[in-house]
Amino acid sequence: MIQSAYLSIISGACLWGLIALFFKFLSACGFSPLQVVTLRVLVAALLMTAIILKIDPGLLKIRWRDSWLFIGTGLLSLVFFNYCYFRAIDGSSISIAVLLLYTAPVFVMLLSLILFGEKFTGHKMLALLATFCGCGLITGIFASKLALTAEAFAFGLASGFGYALYSIFGKLALRRYSTLTITAYTFYFATLGALPLADPQQLFTLLADWRAAAGALAIALICTVAPYLLYTRGLQDVDAGQASILATLEPLVAAAVGIFVFGEEVTAAKILGMALILASIFILNTSKSAQQ
Repeated sequence: MIQSAYLSIISGACLWGLIALFFKFLSACGFSPLQVVTLRVLVAALLMTAIILKIDPGLLKIRWRDSWLFIGTGLLSLVFFNYCYFRAIDGSSISIAVLLLYTAPVFVMLLSLILFGEKFTGHKMLALLATFCGCGLITGIFASKLALTAEAFAFGLASGFGYALYSIFGKLALRRYSTLTITAYTFYFATLGALPLADPQQLFTLLADWRAAAGALAIALICTVAPYLLYTRGLQDVDAGQASILATLEPLVAAAVGIFVFGEEVTAAKILGMALILASIFILNTSKSAQQ
């Protein structure tokens, strides 16, 4: 069960790491970053509805007093962290914003300690340090001069906190609902929050182009529905803190896409950063094996 959960989370992270492919394509079609986020959750919501209606329409039933769980996963996490992430990029650079986004495992571990009583072990600390250093090397932050305003730093940390909230609210929601239900309602609430801010008239006008519509379908299916289903499934059997560290495989995959697809420079720092992130996964796996 643990190995299967690890595989689910790692697979989801790999699919998230492919998002640059579709983001660049949709940007070339004329969509703004916020509109790309909106497309992801809107089309994903439609896809999830179709999937659930095919499998079991009863999975769409929730107790409305539990809506706060999906406000947490959809609005407070998915929409909020994307907004803060883009603001951090505007005020600094992509590298710095990515590094601050991946402070998420720290927030997850602290919140999990308080809410779920998860242990903060030496293995987790070592994996966390390897992950953070790996992300720093991949983004090149250690080799550049730090140009960061207080506002950008605050938005960057807020994006990491928002990113972390999915693991927390998702873990709570799993006590009552299935992976399919949680994923669907995450997208429903995220759509309600994002669509009004994304200039809906322009967004739907751009979607009239079949290429844009195909790109929207691809980013929703490959980089949204599938990875969120996989990640949420993995949360059933893995500590939220461990899941958050495993998900940092995403920047490794994104770096590989940059190198092999977009011809970005291969550096020793990037290779070392990738190795450190893989090492963090090995550390967590070794930790679990020792406990069993």
